[in-house]
Amino acid sequence: MRLEIIKVCGITRVEDALCAVRGGATAIGLNFYPGSLRYIDFGRGAVVAATVPRHVLKVGVFVDESAATILETARAVRLDVVQLHGSETPHDCELLEGLRVWKAFRVGEGFDPAGLADYRCEAFLLDAAGENGSYGGSGRPFPWGVARAAAAQGKIIVAGGLDASNVAEAIRRGAPWGVDASSRLEQSPGVKDPLKVQAFVQAAKQQAQQSDA
Repeated sequence: MRLEIIKVCGITRVEDALCAVRGGATAIGLNFYPGSLRYIDFGRGAVVAATVPRHVLKVGVFVDESAATILETARAVRLDVVQLHGSETPHDCELLEGLRVWKAFRVGEGFDPAGLADYRCEAFLLDAAGENGSYGGSGRPFPWGVARAAAAQGKIIVAGGLDASNVAEAIRRGAPWGVDASSRLEQSPGVKDPLKVQAFVQAAKQQAQQSDA
Protein backbone atom coordinates (compact mmCIF):
# COMPACT_ATOMS: atom_id res chain seq x y z
CA MET A 1 0.00 0.00 0.00
CA ARG A 2 1.19 3.52 -0.73
CA LEU A 3 2.42 5.48 2.29
CA GLU A 4 0.17 8.48 2.86
CA ILE A 5 0.44 9.28 6.56
CA ILE A 6 3.62 10.49 8.28
CA LYS A 7 2.53 11.39 11.80
CA VAL A 8 4.46 13.07 14.59
CA CYS A 9 2.61 12.29 17.81
CA GLY A 10 2.81 13.59 21.36
CA ILE A 11 2.84 17.24 20.30
CA THR A 12 2.43 19.57 23.29
CA ARG A 13 3.88 22.84 21.97
CA VAL A 14 3.13 25.16 19.07
CA GLU A 15 6.78 25.25 18.04
CA ASP A 16 6.90 21.46 17.78
CA ALA A 17 3.75 21.38 15.68
CA LEU A 18 5.20 23.94 13.30
CA CYS A 19 8.48 22.02 13.13
CA ALA A 20 6.61 18.88 12.09
CA VAL A 21 4.65 20.81 9.48
CA ARG A 22 7.75 22.45 8.04
CA GLY A 23 9.46 19.06 7.88
CA GLY A 24 6.64 17.65 5.77
CA ALA A 25 4.59 15.62 8.26
CA THR A 26 1.08 14.92 7.05
CA ALA A 27 -0.39 14.55 10.56
CA ILE A 28 0.28 15.55 14.15
CA GLY A 29 -1.00 13.83 17.28
CA LEU A 30 -2.40 15.58 20.36
CA ASN A 31 -2.67 13.29 23.38
CA PHE A 32 -5.74 13.95 25.53
CA TYR A 33 -5.11 11.01 27.86
CA PRO A 34 -4.29 12.39 31.35
CA GLY A 35 -2.15 9.37 32.15
CA SER A 36 0.32 10.15 29.39
CA LEU A 37 3.62 11.98 29.84
CA ARG A 38 2.63 13.85 26.67
CA TYR A 39 -0.81 14.88 27.89
CA ILE A 40 -2.17 18.14 26.55
CA ASP A 41 -5.28 19.70 28.01
CA PHE A 42 -8.35 20.84 26.11
CA GLY A 43 -7.42 24.52 25.94
CA ARG A 44 -3.80 24.06 24.99
CA GLY A 45 -4.76 21.49 22.39
CA ALA A 46 -7.03 24.02 20.70
CA VAL A 47 -4.21 26.58 20.62
CA VAL A 48 -1.78 24.14 19.03
CA ALA A 49 -4.35 22.84 16.54
CA ALA A 50 -5.18 26.36 15.40
CA THR A 51 -1.60 26.87 14.18
CA VAL A 52 -1.63 23.80 11.93
CA PRO A 53 -2.57 24.25 8.25
CA ARG A 54 -5.66 22.51 6.97
CA HIS A 55 -3.78 20.02 4.82
CA VAL A 56 -2.09 18.52 7.90
CA LEU A 57 -4.34 16.17 9.89
CA LYS A 58 -4.92 16.96 13.55
CA VAL A 59 -5.32 13.66 15.37
CA GLY A 60 -6.66 13.52 18.91
CA VAL A 61 -5.53 10.53 20.99
CA PHE A 62 -7.95 9.19 23.59
CA VAL A 63 -7.87 6.21 25.97
CA ASP A 64 -11.18 4.68 27.10
CA GLU A 65 -12.86 8.09 27.03
CA SER A 66 -16.63 8.56 26.75
CA ALA A 67 -18.08 9.16 23.31
CA ALA A 68 -19.61 12.43 24.53
CA THR A 69 -16.22 13.79 25.64
CA ILE A 70 -14.52 12.69 22.43
CA LEU A 71 -17.20 14.31 20.29
CA GLU A 72 -17.07 17.52 22.30
CA THR A 73 -13.28 17.69 22.12
CA ALA A 74 -13.22 16.92 18.40
CA ARG A 75 -15.61 19.78 17.69
CA ALA A 76 -13.96 22.31 19.99
CA VAL A 77 -10.37 21.57 18.95
CA ARG A 78 -11.40 20.96 15.32
CA LEU A 79 -9.79 17.56 15.13
CA ASP A 80 -9.71 15.79 11.79
CA VAL A 81 -9.28 12.30 13.26
CA VAL A 82 -9.74 10.63 16.64
CA GLN A 83 -7.39 7.82 17.61
CA LEU A 84 -8.66 5.36 20.21
CA HIS A 85 -5.73 3.89 22.09
CA GLY A 86 -7.41 1.95 24.88
CA SER A 87 -9.66 -1.10 25.16
CA GLU A 88 -12.50 0.40 23.12
CA THR A 89 -14.97 -2.03 21.60
CA PRO A 90 -16.44 -2.04 18.08
CA HIS A 91 -19.58 -0.50 19.58
CA ASP A 92 -17.53 2.37 21.06
CA CYS A 93 -16.29 3.15 17.57
CA GLU A 94 -19.81 3.10 16.18
CA LEU A 95 -20.84 5.75 18.71
CA LEU A 96 -18.42 8.13 16.99
CA GLU A 97 -20.27 8.06 13.69
CA GLY A 98 -19.38 11.06 11.59
CA LEU A 99 -15.77 11.15 12.77
CA ARG A 100 -12.72 9.63 11.15
CA VAL A 101 -11.57 6.96 13.62
CA TRP A 102 -8.22 5.21 13.91
CA LYS A 103 -8.19 2.32 16.40
CA ALA A 104 -4.89 1.38 18.01
CA PHE A 105 -3.93 -2.18 18.90
CA ARG A 106 -0.96 -3.33 20.94
CA VAL A 107 1.03 -6.02 19.16
CA GLY A 108 2.25 -8.59 21.63
CA GLU A 109 2.00 -12.29 22.30
CA GLY A 110 -1.33 -13.58 21.10
CA PHE A 111 -2.14 -10.64 18.82
CA ASP A 112 -4.44 -11.81 16.02
CA PRO A 113 -4.89 -9.44 13.05
CA ALA A 114 -8.20 -11.13 12.24
CA GLY A 115 -9.71 -9.36 15.26
CA LEU A 116 -9.49 -6.04 13.42
CA ALA A 117 -12.34 -7.12 11.16
CA ASP A 118 -14.85 -6.45 13.94
CA TYR A 119 -14.08 -2.72 13.86
CA ARG A 120 -15.47 -0.18 11.41
CA CYS A 121 -12.62 2.34 11.31
CA GLU A 122 -10.72 4.29 8.71
CA ALA A 123 -7.42 2.77 9.82
CA PHE A 124 -5.74 0.62 12.45
CA LEU A 125 -2.62 1.74 14.31
CA LEU A 126 -0.33 -1.05 15.45
CA ASP A 127 1.95 -0.26 18.39
CA ALA A 128 4.29 -2.35 20.47
CA ALA A 129 2.74 -3.69 23.65
CA GLY A 130 3.78 -1.48 26.55
CA GLU A 131 5.09 -2.72 29.87
CA ASN A 132 2.58 -3.45 32.64
CA GLY A 133 -0.31 -2.93 30.22
CA SER A 134 0.58 0.68 29.46
CA TYR A 135 -0.97 2.34 26.43
CA GLY A 136 1.79 2.75 23.85
CA GLY A 137 4.75 5.03 24.32
CA SER A 138 7.03 2.05 24.83
CA GLY A 139 9.60 3.34 22.36
CA ARG A 140 10.02 -0.23 21.13
CA PRO A 141 9.24 -1.65 17.67
CA PHE A 142 7.26 -4.80 16.95
CA PRO A 143 7.84 -7.29 14.09
CA TRP A 144 6.84 -5.14 11.14
CA GLY A 145 5.79 -8.09 9.03
CA VAL A 146 2.66 -8.21 11.21
CA ALA A 147 1.52 -5.05 9.45
CA ARG A 148 1.44 -6.83 6.10
CA ALA A 149 -0.76 -9.56 7.53
CA ALA A 150 -3.05 -7.01 9.17
CA ALA A 151 -3.46 -5.07 5.92
CA ALA A 152 -6.03 -7.63 4.84
CA GLN A 153 -8.36 -5.94 7.35
CA GLY A 154 -7.78 -2.32 6.30
CA LYS A 155 -5.32 0.56 6.30
CA ILE A 156 -2.45 0.08 8.73
CA ILE A 157 -0.34 2.66 10.56
CA VAL A 158 2.90 1.41 12.10
CA ALA A 159 4.01 2.93 15.42
CA GLY A 160 6.37 2.00 18.23
CA GLY A 161 10.06 2.82 18.42
CA LEU A 162 10.31 4.58 15.07
CA ASP A 163 12.83 7.25 14.16
CA ALA A 164 15.02 8.18 11.20
CA SER A 165 17.24 5.14 11.74
CA ASN A 166 14.57 2.50 11.18
CA VAL A 167 11.46 4.01 9.57
CA ALA A 168 12.62 3.10 6.05
CA GLU A 169 12.98 -0.54 7.07
CA ALA A 170 9.55 -0.45 8.74
CA ILE A 171 8.03 0.81 5.49
CA ARG A 172 9.82 -1.83 3.42
CA ARG A 173 8.81 -4.70 5.68
CA GLY A 174 5.35 -3.56 6.71
CA ALA A 175 4.13 -1.70 3.60
CA PRO A 176 1.88 0.45 5.80
CA TRP A 177 -0.51 3.25 4.91
CA GLY A 178 1.11 5.36 7.62
CA VAL A 179 3.95 5.64 10.13
CA ASP A 180 3.81 7.28 13.54
CA ALA A 181 6.63 8.35 15.87
CA SER A 182 6.80 10.12 19.21
CA SER A 183 9.19 9.23 22.02
CA ARG A 184 12.28 8.73 19.87
CA LEU A 185 11.88 12.22 18.42
CA GLU A 186 12.14 13.96 21.78
CA GLN A 187 14.59 15.85 23.95
CA SER A 188 12.35 15.02 26.91
CA PRO A 189 8.74 13.78 27.20
CA GLY A 190 6.52 16.20 25.30
CA VAL A 191 9.43 18.29 23.97
CA LYS A 192 10.43 17.40 20.43
CA ASP A 193 13.95 17.58 18.99
CA PRO A 194 13.66 19.53 15.70
CA LEU A 195 16.51 17.68 14.03
CA LYS A 196 15.09 14.27 14.94
CA VAL A 197 11.62 15.26 13.74
CA GLN A 198 12.91 16.50 10.40
CA ALA A 199 15.16 13.48 9.91
CA PHE A 200 12.30 11.06 10.64
CA VAL A 201 9.92 12.74 8.20
CA GLN A 202 12.52 12.98 5.46
CA ALA A 203 13.57 9.33 5.86
CA ALA A 204 9.93 8.24 5.60
CA LYS A 205 9.29 10.40 2.55
CA GLN A 206 12.42 9.20 0.81
CA GLN A 207 11.54 5.54 1.33
CA ALA A 208 7.96 6.17 0.18
CA GLN A 209 9.27 7.71 -3.04
CA GLN A 210 11.56 4.75 -3.63
CA SER A 211 8.70 2.33 -3.02
CA ASP A 212 6.55 4.17 -5.56
CA ALA A 213 9.28 4.19 -8.21
